[in-house]
Amino acid sequence: MRIAVVGATGLVGQKMLQILEERQFPFTEIIPVASEKSVGQTVTCCGQSWQVVGMEEAISKRPSIALFSAGGDTSLEWAPKFAAVDCVVIDNSSAWRMDPSVPLVVPEINADVISSSNKIIANPNCSTIQMVMVLKPLHDLYTVKRVVVSTYQSVTGTGKNAVDQLMNERKGVETGMAYPYVIDLNLLPHIDVFQDNGYTKEEMKMILETKKIMRSEAIRVTATAVRVPVMGGHSESVNIEFEKEPNLAEIRTSLSAFPGITLVDDPSKLEYPMPLIHAQDSDEVFVGRIRFDETQDRTINCWIVSDNLRKGAATNAVQMAEYLVKANLV
Repeated sequence: MRIAVVGATGLVGQKMLQILEERQFPFTEIIPVASEKSVGQTVTCCGQSWQVVGMEEAISKRPSIALFSAGGDTSLEWAPKFAAVDCVVIDNSSAWRMDPSVPLVVPEINADVISSSNKIIANPNCSTIQMVMVLKPLHDLYTVKRVVVSTYQSVTGTGKNAVDQLMNERKGVETGMAYPYVIDLNLLPHIDVFQDNGYTKEEMKMILETKKIMRSEAIRVTATAVRVPVMGGHSESVNIEFEKEPNLAEIRTSLSAFPGITLVDDPSKLEYPMPLIHAQDSDEVFVGRIRFDETQDRTINCWIVSDNLRKGAATNAVQMAEYLVKANLV
């Protein structure tokens, strides 16, 4: 069981190695893969050092599974080459998500769409993952009709250069700019590139991916994605309209029972989810501030928080790898 980690020196790649170790994934060899400038470096997993190699060498080792977190262009070029040697690629970029032949998977929701014929599997957008984790049990109860979501997304979602920009700005140190503007003490209503319809690509990912994961073209989603000077995870304010009349007690019971969700919802004790307090370094999706929308029937508001590097990326990918092993698909 050889596991290639493509993008092994990046934030998500490093987190993938950490989670493979934490979850005691049954590998025999780690094949860390990175750009040519990183070849020859070493990374650590399970107390061992593994030497970083290039793409061609990694393919020659014929890994069973490749966890990709190296950007869309890299995935488009190299994922098919790994797949050609009977390796199952789990890709964290947006490159394959909307390809109708490629499963887009959150294991707690739709792992059953994966079959032995799938050599490329897509990991959803981090903000989509945490939202659909909450939507799924509620959709089963009441049928989700429409979702209005505003995101508050950590700088870690952009990468190490964005984290460096934030921390250097706080120290008053001039630095390279990951964003077009200062991020410290600021908010940027701009994640990814703007589309012709005025939405950003990040917002459109949430709109389109939700329908595919939930297997329902009828769910309408509108999104506003905002970058905030925060570490620890992404947060979302979500307004959900249902076809049927919801019950708050039933909602809380259903969410509490759903695997991977933790309810933090007691305003009387000032208990509500926060990225730094709850989500950071956790694989759970935290939900609270659940209440009726006073302006519209069959509608609730809630607040969802999750570590975007873990459940929003690396953990979700490793969970898919675990499913492949359990289902004898590798």
